[in-house]
Amino acid sequence: MSTKIISMSPLNPDLLMSLLKGTGRPMPADLAIINANRLDDAEIIELVKDAAIIIGDYTFNRKITRDIAMAARSVKLIQQPSVGYQHINIEACSEAGIPVANTAGANTISVAEYTVMAGLCMQKKLMMAHRTTSAGEWRQIDVGSGDLSGKIWGIIGMGRIGKAVAERLAPFGVQIKYYDIVKLSSDEEKKYRTSFCEMEELIAVSDIASLHCPLTNLTKGMIGEKELSRMKATAVIINVARGEVIDEPALVRALEEKRIAGAVLDVFAEEPLGIKNPLLSLEPDVVILTPHIAGATRESQFRIMSMAITNVISVLNGDKPAYLVNE
Repeated sequence: MSTKIISMSPLNPDLLMSLLKGTGRPMPADLAIINANRLDDAEIIELVKDAAIIIGDYTFNRKITRDIAMAARSVKLIQQPSVGYQHINIEACSEAGIPVANTAGANTISVAEYTVMAGLCMQKKLMMAHRTTSAGEWRQIDVGSGDLSGKIWGIIGMGRIGKAVAERLAPFGVQIKYYDIVKLSSDEEKKYRTSFCEMEELIAVSDIASLHCPLTNLTKGMIGEKELSRMKATAVIINVARGEVIDEPALVRALEEKRIAGAVLDVFAEEPLGIKNPLLSLEPDVVILTPHIAGATRESQFRIMSMAITNVISVLNGDKPAYLVNE
């Protein structure tokens, strides 16, 4: 019987084998990598029964369900090659005794840079400036760009990414406030030049609010009609967390009615966006839509694969996995 790795990602097994060999660490002589990305759940359930490792799907389309987890009780590790893992039934994996790991921190820099860029683009009215100038217009005054300096930036979710955003905002002269279910220590607040606000106050005072929280039962729909109604008419919201954190229909209404000034969305409740999604009908100057690219830079993709492959080869050699999400 071979040592099997079941990959649910759309990755070439030859590439995965090459990356594993490239670590220079010992590998089982009978190692086999099977691509299960296009198989149905029944076929996957049969494959994982005697598998050693499962590599999760970074597109989040192939879910690891309770049935798959229960069939995979002999699996030593489910390695997700991304930071997000909402498509994996973590509770079932824990019940089955299967460690699940992600690549925490691999895209922190990338998402933080995107977030600051998004805030600058909205303050400088970059989309309108580009659209009108490329159309042969010269609307230097009409564009009405503003400065980031002096604005209040609210960070919702002060984990790795939230902190990285705060670090990059400090030189711009913004006032940084944050909300998280866990308050920072006073030393950390000084380090990141930030102060804690309850959610209601943060939403009300922020000129720019950026979302960096995980998707949980508590955060799903946390930015809805009530929260959007509290925001300034000149405020902008940036979502690089998960699409379901914002009530999208409520956001569309707030933008259409000009109750807030704009939004930058890199994540959506439905990915990819359907052609009938109401977000696509909004005025181009009030919304920036990008295809979940904040954390998908060339550099972060390299870090993600490096962390994932290192974890897999370590477990194959009997070591404890890093970056566990269900310890």
